[in-house]
Amino acid sequence: MTTLQRHLTLPPHAQGIWKITADIIEAIPEIQTIETGLLHLFLQHTSASLTINENADSDVPADLNRLADRIAPESFPYDHTCEGPDDMPAHVKSSLFGTSLSIPIGKGRLLLGTWQGIFLCEHRRRTHRRTLVLTLFGQPKEVNEPAPIRAHNQSRAQSKR
Repeated sequence: MTTLQRHLTLPPHAQGIWKITADIIEAIPEIQTIETGLLHLFLQHTSASLTINENADSDVPADLNRLADRIAPESFPYDHTCEGPDDMPAHVKSSLFGTSLSIPIGKGRLLLGTWQGIFLCEHRRRTHRRTLVLTLFGQPKEVNEPAPIRAHNQSRAQSKR
């Protein structure tokens, strides 16, 4: 069993939902060495989140972002306002989307569906650097070593005993 843990700090992103699949794969290329396993992603923040969603149509993240703004509007009478009007809505959105994902690995690749991608949801208007903990665990791929060759005479001698 192989285990590996690494931190990935993403560059600041504007408020919105951003595809980070390539960033994840680039940060932990050891995925390619795993036959069967799991990659766990954990975002160390309370005002951003992670999601898996469609990666082919940019309307999907835009729609998700608009829906999240409707669910947790800045105009709601929150008690927690000391960090600005977008902070408490960001905490609500983070709780709804979540801060961790687990993705199966098979034959050296993430087993995402055809249209799936990994996204960072940045819920604050002010940009922030976001850090993820990537934890990889799984069974390494088998190294195909040729079977030892027994000499013809050796196998005959062993069979007479």
